[in-house]
Amino acid sequence: MSLLILHRNPLEPFPYDRWLSGYEGDVVILAARDRIEAAGEEVPAGALGRARLEVLDDFHDEALVARRALELAAEHGVRDLIAHHEADVLLAATLRERLGLPGSWSADVLPFRDKALMKQRAMLGGIEVAPHAVPRTRADASEFAARHGFPLVLKDRAGYNSIGLRIMRDAGELEDGLAAAYGAGSPRDDLLIEAYVPGRMCHVDGLVVDGRTVLVWASQYQYDLASYGTDPGARVDLTLDPGDPLTGRLTELTDRILAALRSPGGRLRDHAFHAEIFHTPDDRLVLCEIACRTGGGKVRELLEVAFGLNIGEYATRAHLGLPMPALEPTLRGGPRPEPARMAGQVLLMKRPGLVRAVPEVPTEPWVERFWLYARPGEVIPPAAGSADFLTVTIASAPSRAECERRLRSLGARLEEQTRIETGQTVEVL
Repeated sequence: MSLLILHRNPLEPFPYDRWLSGYEGDVVILAARDRIEAAGEEVPAGALGRARLEVLDDFHDEALVARRALELAAEHGVRDLIAHHEADVLLAATLRERLGLPGSWSADVLPFRDKALMKQRAMLGGIEVAPHAVPRTRADASEFAARHGFPLVLKDRAGYNSIGLRIMRDAGELEDGLAAAYGAGSPRDDLLIEAYVPGRMCHVDGLVVDGRTVLVWASQYQYDLASYGTDPGARVDLTLDPGDPLTGRLTELTDRILAALRSPGGRLRDHAFHAEIFHTPDDRLVLCEIACRTGGGKVRELLEVAFGLNIGEYATRAHLGLPMPALEPTLRGGPRPEPARMAGQVLLMKRPGLVRAVPEVPTEPWVERFWLYARPGEVIPPAAGSADFLTVTIASAPSRAECERRLRSLGARLEEQTRIETGQTVEVL
């Protein structure tokens, strides 16, 4: 019995030795070199704790990853396969299907990866989404703009981390976006255009075990995800208080979204989820998208501070049928847990230039975790996505209001202590 892990992430946030406590089989990790090195980590040689580690230079070549995964599956007698990154969940499902392995197969995962199918299923379930279309040509996109006006959003149907997402606010930006998207004019069906939804983006994260949602909580970004390349300031993300009227509305809506996207009798029974939902100025909740994996960035660690368990670890253990002690009362039929305290994170994004100074490690007792992804003297590129951070700090507090006050004060200090000199030749580290 062996487990194969497709790993397109840094290594530090995924301590598989601890997560797999009690698993008696062999473990093989097929990892992406660029994601490890981009986090400033050393690439281990051949092993990661108890696991055999194999590193690929090009994880973006899906055919190469699939071929090597199948070879490793045959070589090691793989009986389980998992993937935590959004770019790999459909490939993992396809490989399970080909090998006859337990867990979700491609038809189960596709509604969570194809944003057009996702919105179609959601609408059939009575869930509000933005007006949208799949524009095969520039003319299709221009016609949509004429009907719905500006702003508009153009993005990849299978995108993640806001990579490649364009917000087009007028006709000039529309023409620039369509010129970049369609080039010589060949039709394509991998894009989604949608009307812009105003308001604050909320995210709802949780865990499903044997088809039942056993953990769920709502948080709210205090910034625009898509501004990762232009926002030099501190970006705050916070859990919502139990008594906040939005909390129950968001979790109830997420239950409905999951029900709408799951197929009756499907194989998607044990998984984490990360939903992004707009709260509009006129108090509507509008689905942006949902994924059947944990939230990216430091959402796992943020919720670990709030709940005392890591959703990534528990999603892994649920898939393998391993004990999940912190959720035992809920698994026996009890209510879903509530957070022991509020938690939040303050982020600074990478921006291009020579790093002259970085923040000091915060010492406040309410600071739970701190990460720094650059050193003085380095020349760094711009942020490549909404999870390409310069620094991340996670803090806790008895209430959301106090947590936000702490994070904003800390964020201002981190901004002051950071100095990046622009105009330098940028080399990817």
